[in-house]
Amino acid sequence: MPSLQHIRRKISSVKSTQKITKAMKMVAAAKFKRAQDRILSARPYAQKMAAVLKGLSQGGNRDLHPLLRRRTARKVELLVITADRGLCGAFNANILRRAQEFIREKRAAGFEVGISVVGRKARDFFRRRGIVPRQTWVQIFDRLSYAHGTEIGKDIVAQYTDGTFDELHLLYNEFKSVMQQRVAIEKLLPIEPPETAEAVGGDYLYEPDETAVLERLLPKYIEVQVFRALLESAAGELGARMTAMDSASRNAGELIRKMTLVYNKTRQAVITKELMDIVGGAEAMRGS
Repeated sequence: MPSLQHIRRKISSVKSTQKITKAMKMVAAAKFKRAQDRILSARPYAQKMAAVLKGLSQGGNRDLHPLLRRRTARKVELLVITADRGLCGAFNANILRRAQEFIREKRAAGFEVGISVVGRKARDFFRRRGIVPRQTWVQIFDRLSYAHGTEIGKDIVAQYTDGTFDELHLLYNEFKSVMQQRVAIEKLLPIEPPETAEAVGGDYLYEPDETAVLERLLPKYIEVQVFRALLESAAGELGARMTAMDSASRNAGELIRKMTLVYNKTRQAVITKELMDIVGGAEAMRGS
Protein backbone atom coordinates (compact mmCIF):
# COMPACT_ATOMS: atom_id res chain seq x y z
CA MET A 1 0.00 0.00 0.00
CA PRO A 2 1.46 3.41 -0.96
CA SER A 3 2.25 5.80 1.86
CA LEU A 4 0.08 8.85 2.52
CA GLN A 5 3.04 11.13 1.79
CA HIS A 6 3.60 9.47 -1.59
CA ILE A 7 -0.07 9.88 -2.55
CA ARG A 8 -0.07 13.53 -1.42
CA ARG A 9 2.98 14.21 -3.61
CA LYS A 10 1.28 12.63 -6.63
CA ILE A 11 -1.91 14.66 -6.07
CA SER A 12 0.13 17.84 -5.74
CA SER A 13 2.04 17.03 -8.94
CA VAL A 14 -1.13 16.41 -10.94
CA LYS A 15 -2.69 19.62 -9.59
CA SER A 16 0.37 21.57 -10.76
CA THR A 17 0.10 19.98 -14.21
CA GLN A 18 -3.61 20.82 -14.32
CA LYS A 19 -2.83 24.48 -13.61
CA ILE A 20 -0.41 24.49 -16.56
CA THR A 21 -2.88 22.86 -18.96
CA LYS A 22 -5.64 25.27 -17.93
CA ALA A 23 -3.31 28.23 -18.44
CA MET A 24 -2.26 26.94 -21.87
CA LYS A 25 -5.90 26.53 -22.87
CA MET A 26 -6.64 30.11 -21.79
CA VAL A 27 -3.65 31.48 -23.73
CA ALA A 28 -4.66 29.53 -26.86
CA ALA A 29 -8.27 30.72 -26.50
CA ALA A 30 -7.13 34.35 -26.22
CA LYS A 31 -5.15 34.05 -29.48
CA PHE A 32 -7.67 31.87 -31.30
CA LYS A 33 -10.35 34.48 -32.03
CA ARG A 34 -7.91 36.76 -33.88
CA ALA A 35 -6.42 33.82 -35.81
CA GLN A 36 -9.92 32.68 -36.79
CA ASP A 37 -10.91 36.17 -37.94
CA ARG A 38 -7.74 36.44 -40.04
CA ILE A 39 -8.29 33.19 -41.93
CA LEU A 40 -11.99 33.88 -42.48
CA SER A 41 -11.01 37.27 -43.93
CA ALA A 42 -8.20 35.87 -46.10
CA ARG A 43 -10.18 33.05 -47.72
CA PRO A 44 -12.49 35.23 -49.88
CA TYR A 45 -9.49 37.15 -51.26
CA ALA A 46 -7.63 33.93 -52.10
CA GLN A 47 -10.76 32.45 -53.70
CA LYS A 48 -11.41 35.56 -55.80
CA MET A 49 -7.81 35.59 -57.00
CA ALA A 50 -8.16 31.92 -58.00
CA ALA A 51 -11.35 32.80 -59.90
CA VAL A 52 -9.62 35.64 -61.79
CA LEU A 53 -6.71 33.34 -62.60
CA LYS A 54 -9.08 30.65 -63.86
CA GLY A 55 -10.74 33.20 -66.12
CA LEU A 56 -7.37 34.23 -67.53
CA SER A 57 -6.22 30.66 -68.09
CA GLN A 58 -9.37 29.51 -69.88
CA GLY A 59 -7.87 30.77 -73.11
CA GLY A 60 -5.73 27.64 -73.05
CA ASN A 61 -2.38 29.33 -73.73
CA ARG A 62 -0.19 28.06 -70.88
CA ASP A 63 2.99 29.37 -72.51
CA LEU A 64 2.21 32.96 -71.54
CA HIS A 65 4.16 32.60 -68.30
CA PRO A 66 6.74 30.10 -66.89
CA LEU A 67 4.61 29.47 -63.78
CA LEU A 68 1.77 28.20 -65.98
CA ARG A 69 3.92 26.13 -68.31
CA ARG A 70 3.80 22.38 -67.74
CA ARG A 71 7.05 20.47 -68.05
CA THR A 72 8.13 16.88 -67.59
CA ALA A 73 8.18 16.33 -63.85
CA ARG A 74 11.29 14.61 -62.53
CA LYS A 75 11.94 16.56 -59.34
CA VAL A 76 9.09 17.18 -56.91
CA GLU A 77 9.21 19.53 -53.92
CA LEU A 78 6.94 19.23 -50.86
CA LEU A 79 6.42 22.30 -48.67
CA VAL A 80 5.37 20.98 -45.25
CA ILE A 81 3.72 23.31 -42.73
CA THR A 82 3.61 22.28 -39.06
CA ALA A 83 3.62 24.11 -35.74
CA ASP A 84 6.72 25.17 -33.84
CA ARG A 85 5.36 23.67 -30.61
CA GLY A 86 3.65 20.48 -29.51
CA LEU A 87 0.87 19.89 -26.98
CA CYS A 88 -1.78 20.20 -29.68
CA GLY A 89 -2.99 16.63 -30.04
CA ALA A 90 -2.38 14.91 -33.38
CA PHE A 91 -2.05 18.25 -35.23
CA ASN A 92 1.62 17.77 -36.17
CA ALA A 93 1.61 13.96 -36.30
CA ASN A 94 -1.13 13.87 -38.97
CA ILE A 95 0.83 16.21 -41.24
CA LEU A 96 4.12 14.36 -40.81
CA ARG A 97 2.46 11.00 -41.43
CA ARG A 98 0.97 12.32 -44.69
CA ALA A 99 4.35 13.78 -45.67
CA GLN A 100 5.99 10.37 -45.30
CA GLU A 101 3.24 8.78 -47.40
CA PHE A 102 3.69 11.42 -50.12
CA ILE A 103 7.46 10.91 -50.22
CA ARG A 104 7.09 7.12 -50.47
CA GLU A 105 4.47 7.39 -53.23
CA LYS A 106 6.52 9.80 -55.34
CA ARG A 107 9.78 7.89 -54.92
CA ALA A 108 8.03 4.65 -55.85
CA ALA A 109 6.83 6.39 -59.02
CA GLY A 110 10.41 7.33 -59.90
CA PHE A 111 10.45 10.97 -58.81
CA GLU A 112 13.23 12.74 -56.96
CA VAL A 113 11.64 14.33 -53.88
CA GLY A 114 12.86 17.42 -52.02
CA ILE A 115 11.52 18.95 -48.82
CA SER A 116 11.04 22.49 -47.56
CA VAL A 117 9.52 23.04 -44.14
CA VAL A 118 7.73 25.65 -42.08
CA GLY A 119 7.71 24.94 -38.35
CA ARG A 120 10.19 23.50 -35.89
CA LYS A 121 8.30 20.21 -35.56
CA ALA A 122 8.71 19.40 -39.27
CA ARG A 123 12.36 20.50 -39.28
CA ASP A 124 13.25 18.30 -36.30
CA PHE A 125 11.23 15.36 -37.62
CA PHE A 126 13.07 15.21 -40.94
CA ARG A 127 16.48 15.91 -39.42
CA ARG A 128 16.07 12.91 -37.11
CA ARG A 129 15.53 10.81 -40.23
CA GLY A 130 18.59 12.14 -42.02
CA ILE A 131 16.60 14.36 -44.41
CA VAL A 132 17.96 17.89 -44.66
CA PRO A 133 15.26 20.32 -45.86
CA ARG A 134 16.19 22.55 -48.79
CA GLN A 135 14.75 25.55 -46.96
CA THR A 136 13.48 26.03 -43.40
CA TRP A 137 11.32 28.69 -41.78
CA VAL A 138 10.75 28.48 -38.01
CA GLN A 139 9.36 30.68 -35.22
CA ILE A 140 7.12 32.71 -37.52
CA PHE A 141 3.65 31.94 -36.14
CA ASP A 142 3.87 34.20 -33.08
CA ARG A 143 4.41 37.19 -35.40
CA LEU A 144 2.79 35.89 -38.57
CA SER A 145 2.30 38.51 -41.29
CA TYR A 146 1.87 38.69 -45.04
CA ALA A 147 5.61 39.33 -45.29
CA HIS A 148 6.19 35.67 -44.38
CA GLY A 149 3.92 34.54 -47.22
CA THR A 150 5.80 36.87 -49.55
CA GLU A 151 9.21 35.57 -48.45
CA ILE A 152 8.26 31.91 -48.85
CA GLY A 153 6.36 32.56 -52.08
CA LYS A 154 9.28 34.40 -53.69
CA ASP A 155 11.67 31.63 -52.68
CA ILE A 156 9.64 28.81 -54.22
CA VAL A 157 8.88 30.82 -57.38
CA ALA A 158 12.60 31.56 -57.85
CA GLN A 159 13.58 27.92 -57.28
CA TYR A 160 10.88 26.69 -59.64
CA THR A 161 11.90 29.17 -62.34
CA ASP A 162 15.55 28.13 -61.96
CA GLY A 163 14.61 24.46 -62.40
CA THR A 164 15.42 23.30 -58.86
CA PHE A 165 12.16 21.32 -59.02
CA ASP A 166 9.42 20.72 -61.59
CA GLU A 167 6.42 20.54 -59.26
CA LEU A 168 5.64 21.93 -55.84
CA HIS A 169 3.00 20.56 -53.49
CA LEU A 170 1.79 22.32 -50.35
CA LEU A 171 0.92 20.23 -47.25
CA TYR A 172 -0.84 21.86 -44.30
CA ASN A 173 -3.74 21.59 -41.84
CA GLU A 174 -6.88 23.26 -43.16
CA PHE A 175 -8.86 24.91 -40.38
CA LYS A 176 -12.45 23.70 -40.10
CA SER A 177 -13.40 24.45 -36.49
CA VAL A 178 -11.97 24.44 -32.98
CA MET A 179 -12.53 20.70 -32.89
CA GLN A 180 -11.55 19.83 -36.45
CA GLN A 181 -8.64 20.33 -38.84
CA ARG A 182 -8.23 18.57 -42.18
CA VAL A 183 -4.90 17.53 -43.68
CA ALA A 184 -4.78 19.19 -47.11
CA ILE A 185 -2.28 18.73 -49.92
CA GLU A 186 -2.40 21.01 -52.96
CA LYS A 187 -0.33 21.25 -56.12
CA LEU A 188 0.90 24.83 -56.18
CA LEU A 189 3.35 24.81 -59.11
CA PRO A 190 2.93 24.77 -62.04
CA ILE A 191 -0.13 26.90 -61.36
CA GLU A 192 -3.44 25.24 -62.10
CA PRO A 193 -6.51 27.06 -60.75
CA PRO A 194 -8.53 24.79 -58.42
CA GLU A 195 -11.45 22.97 -60.02
CA THR A 196 -13.67 24.46 -57.32
CA ALA A 197 -12.76 28.00 -58.36
CA GLU A 198 -15.55 29.66 -60.33
CA ALA A 199 -14.17 31.66 -63.22
CA VAL A 200 -15.01 35.35 -63.30
CA GLY A 201 -17.74 35.74 -65.91
CA GLY A 202 -17.90 38.22 -68.76
CA ASP A 203 -15.43 39.52 -71.31
CA TYR A 204 -12.55 41.62 -70.03
CA LEU A 205 -9.83 43.68 -71.62
CA TYR A 206 -6.49 43.39 -69.83
CA GLU A 207 -4.23 46.43 -69.85
CA PRO A 208 -1.53 46.80 -70.92
CA ASP A 209 -1.99 43.17 -72.06
CA GLU A 210 -2.72 39.67 -70.74
CA THR A 211 0.97 38.75 -70.42
CA ALA A 212 1.75 41.82 -68.30
CA VAL A 213 -1.21 41.09 -66.02
CA LEU A 214 -0.06 37.48 -65.56
CA GLU A 215 3.49 38.66 -64.85
CA ARG A 216 2.22 40.52 -61.78
CA LEU A 217 -0.69 38.28 -60.83
CA LEU A 218 0.91 34.82 -60.81
CA PRO A 219 3.72 35.44 -58.27
CA LYS A 220 1.18 37.30 -56.12
CA TYR A 221 -1.17 34.31 -56.39
CA ILE A 222 1.54 32.00 -55.00
CA GLU A 223 2.25 34.38 -52.11
CA VAL A 224 -1.45 34.65 -51.26
CA GLN A 225 -1.96 30.88 -51.30
CA VAL A 226 1.09 30.30 -49.09
CA PHE A 227 -0.06 32.99 -46.65
CA ARG A 228 -3.56 31.50 -46.57
CA ALA A 229 -2.08 28.08 -45.75
CA LEU A 230 -0.02 29.65 -42.95
CA LEU A 231 -3.16 31.29 -41.52
CA GLU A 232 -5.08 28.00 -41.81
CA SER A 233 -2.30 26.23 -39.92
CA ALA A 234 -2.06 28.93 -37.24
CA ALA A 235 -5.81 28.85 -36.51
CA GLY A 236 -5.85 25.05 -36.62
CA GLU A 237 -2.94 24.78 -34.20
CA LEU A 238 -4.63 27.03 -31.63
CA GLY A 239 -7.92 25.17 -31.99
CA ALA A 240 -6.15 21.82 -31.58
CA ARG A 241 -4.25 23.10 -28.53
CA MET A 242 -7.45 24.39 -26.90
CA THR A 243 -9.09 20.99 -27.41
CA ALA A 244 -6.04 19.03 -26.22
CA MET A 245 -5.50 21.16 -23.12
CA ASP A 246 -9.20 21.05 -22.22
CA SER A 247 -9.11 17.26 -22.45
CA ALA A 248 -5.88 17.12 -20.43
CA SER A 249 -7.36 19.37 -17.72
CA ARG A 250 -10.47 17.21 -17.44
CA ASN A 251 -8.37 14.03 -17.31
CA ALA A 252 -6.21 15.59 -14.59
CA GLY A 253 -9.34 16.46 -12.60
CA GLU A 254 -10.56 12.86 -12.86
CA LEU A 255 -7.14 11.54 -11.82
CA ILE A 256 -7.09 13.91 -8.82
CA ARG A 257 -10.54 12.67 -7.80
CA LYS A 258 -9.45 9.02 -7.97
CA MET A 259 -6.19 9.64 -6.11
CA THR A 260 -8.02 11.63 -3.42
CA LEU A 261 -10.33 8.64 -2.94
CA VAL A 262 -7.30 6.35 -2.62
CA TYR A 263 -5.73 8.81 -0.18
CA ASN A 264 -8.84 8.88 2.01
CA LYS A 265 -9.15 5.09 2.00
CA THR A 266 -5.47 4.70 2.84
CA ARG A 267 -5.73 7.28 5.62
CA GLN A 268 -8.79 5.50 6.99
CA ALA A 269 -6.93 2.19 6.95
CA VAL A 270 -3.96 3.75 8.77
CA ILE A 271 -6.22 5.25 11.45
CA THR A 272 -8.08 1.94 11.86
CA LYS A 273 -4.79 0.07 12.24
CA GLU A 274 -3.58 2.56 14.85
CA LEU A 275 -6.83 2.23 16.80
CA MET A 276 -6.59 -1.55 16.69
CA ASP A 277 -3.01 -1.37 17.95
CA ILE A 278 -4.12 0.88 20.84
CA VAL A 279 -7.04 -1.40 21.72
CA GLY A 280 -4.83 -4.45 21.46
CA GLY A 281 -2.23 -2.86 23.73
CA ALA A 282 -4.89 -1.91 26.28
CA GLU A 283 -6.29 -5.45 26.28
CA ALA A 284 -2.83 -6.87 26.79
CA MET A 285 -2.21 -4.56 29.75
CA ARG A 286 -5.52 -5.55 31.39
CA GLY A 287 -4.74 -9.22 30.85
CA SER A 288 -1.42 -8.85 32.61
